[in-house]
Amino acid sequence: MTDVLTQVLTDLAAEGDRLERLVAGLDDDGWRTPTPAPGWDVATQVAHLAWTDEVAVKAATDKEAWDAVVLEAIADPEGYVDAQALAIAREPGLLERWHRARADLRATLVAMPQGQKMPWFGPPMSATSMATARLMETWAHGLDVHEGLGAPVVDTDRIRHVAHLGVRTRNFAFSVHGLDAPAEEFRIDLVAPSGDVWSWGPEEAAQTLTGTAGDFCRLVTQRVHRADTDLVATGADVDRWLDIAQAFAGQPGKGRSPR
Repeated sequence: MTDVLTQVLTDLAAEGDRLERLVAGLDDDGWRTPTPAPGWDVATQVAHLAWTDEVAVKAATDKEAWDAVVLEAIADPEGYVDAQALAIAREPGLLERWHRARADLRATLVAMPQGQKMPWFGPPMSATSMATARLMETWAHGLDVHEGLGAPVVDTDRIRHVAHLGVRTRNFAFSVHGLDAPAEEFRIDLVAPSGDVWSWGPEEAAQTLTGTAGDFCRLVTQRVHRADTDLVATGADVDRWLDIAQAFAGQPGKGRSPR
């Protein structure tokens, strides 16, 4: 493993462990607690994570199984992913299933040869890219579970991976909205939970973004409305980006309404 993959996998494990601890003692009513995602309760959130981890393993190791998933997704592009989560959420042993899926995914990514990429619903992904994407989803869906259960969330510097993904997907966010990506780079300075400043882009860039990393990560995962963040955009292109930013593959969602 590269040092980067090792760190991402370590942080992914910590993020998953945090969510597992939160839900481990829930009774049936607790698992059925609604979350901010319409129609998704706590069980559905965890089921989605389990299903996606399982599918990632198939994508990396079993072409026939992966091709079958792709064909099913093509047959129902708008509802397939939700249907899988809703179905698994009603099966017994959900937490144990997700725990196994997490372990299987880690073993799969560790075993991938350096430089090899696996197919996915968007562009093919390296082991590090997949681990980063899984961390992003685990963190984001974990926010939904915390909010549904009324549990406070303390951000950690593990969200640096989410922030990096949010920055790297800038051009994708424009393209998925049918817009041309800006030609120039932005300067992005985000204050980490630890108080450090994380920066991307040239210092002399004319267009800039500043704010807290937590708010930026929530925005690019559509867990907060832009109006409820402390993010400050300087430049028309950055301003437009904050309206459409998304760090996840697929079509843009509706996002959250302002508080």
